[in-house]
Amino acid sequence: MEKTLQQIVDIGEAISHPLRLKLIYMLAEREWYVYELAKELKISRQVLYLHLKRLEKADFVESDLRLEDEDMRAKKFFRLKQFDVEVGIEDLNRIFENSSDNNE
Repeated sequence: MEKTLQQIVDIGEAISHPLRLKLIYMLAEREWYVYELAKELKISRQVLYLHLKRLEKADFVESDLRLEDEDMRAKKFFRLKQFDVEVGIEDLNRIFENSSDNNE
């Protein structure tokens, strides 16, 4: 699959932080409710959401809201999506050769 420059940047940003790599590892085991995940990692939900948002942008994770029967609260769950990270010189050649043509 051909990647755009922005997709390559998003992937790089997503995997450039140790916590996001740990999130990928943990979400590979099972889906997590945000509150449980924040508690397990000993970080605030706000910080966790910032990291999860980066992973969503790069298409590594997805989420859904569920209503819990006992208290009717909406809970957000995250799970890992199937992914394969591969960036080749062909991708960079295609991107930068096309961009240099546009800049002339």
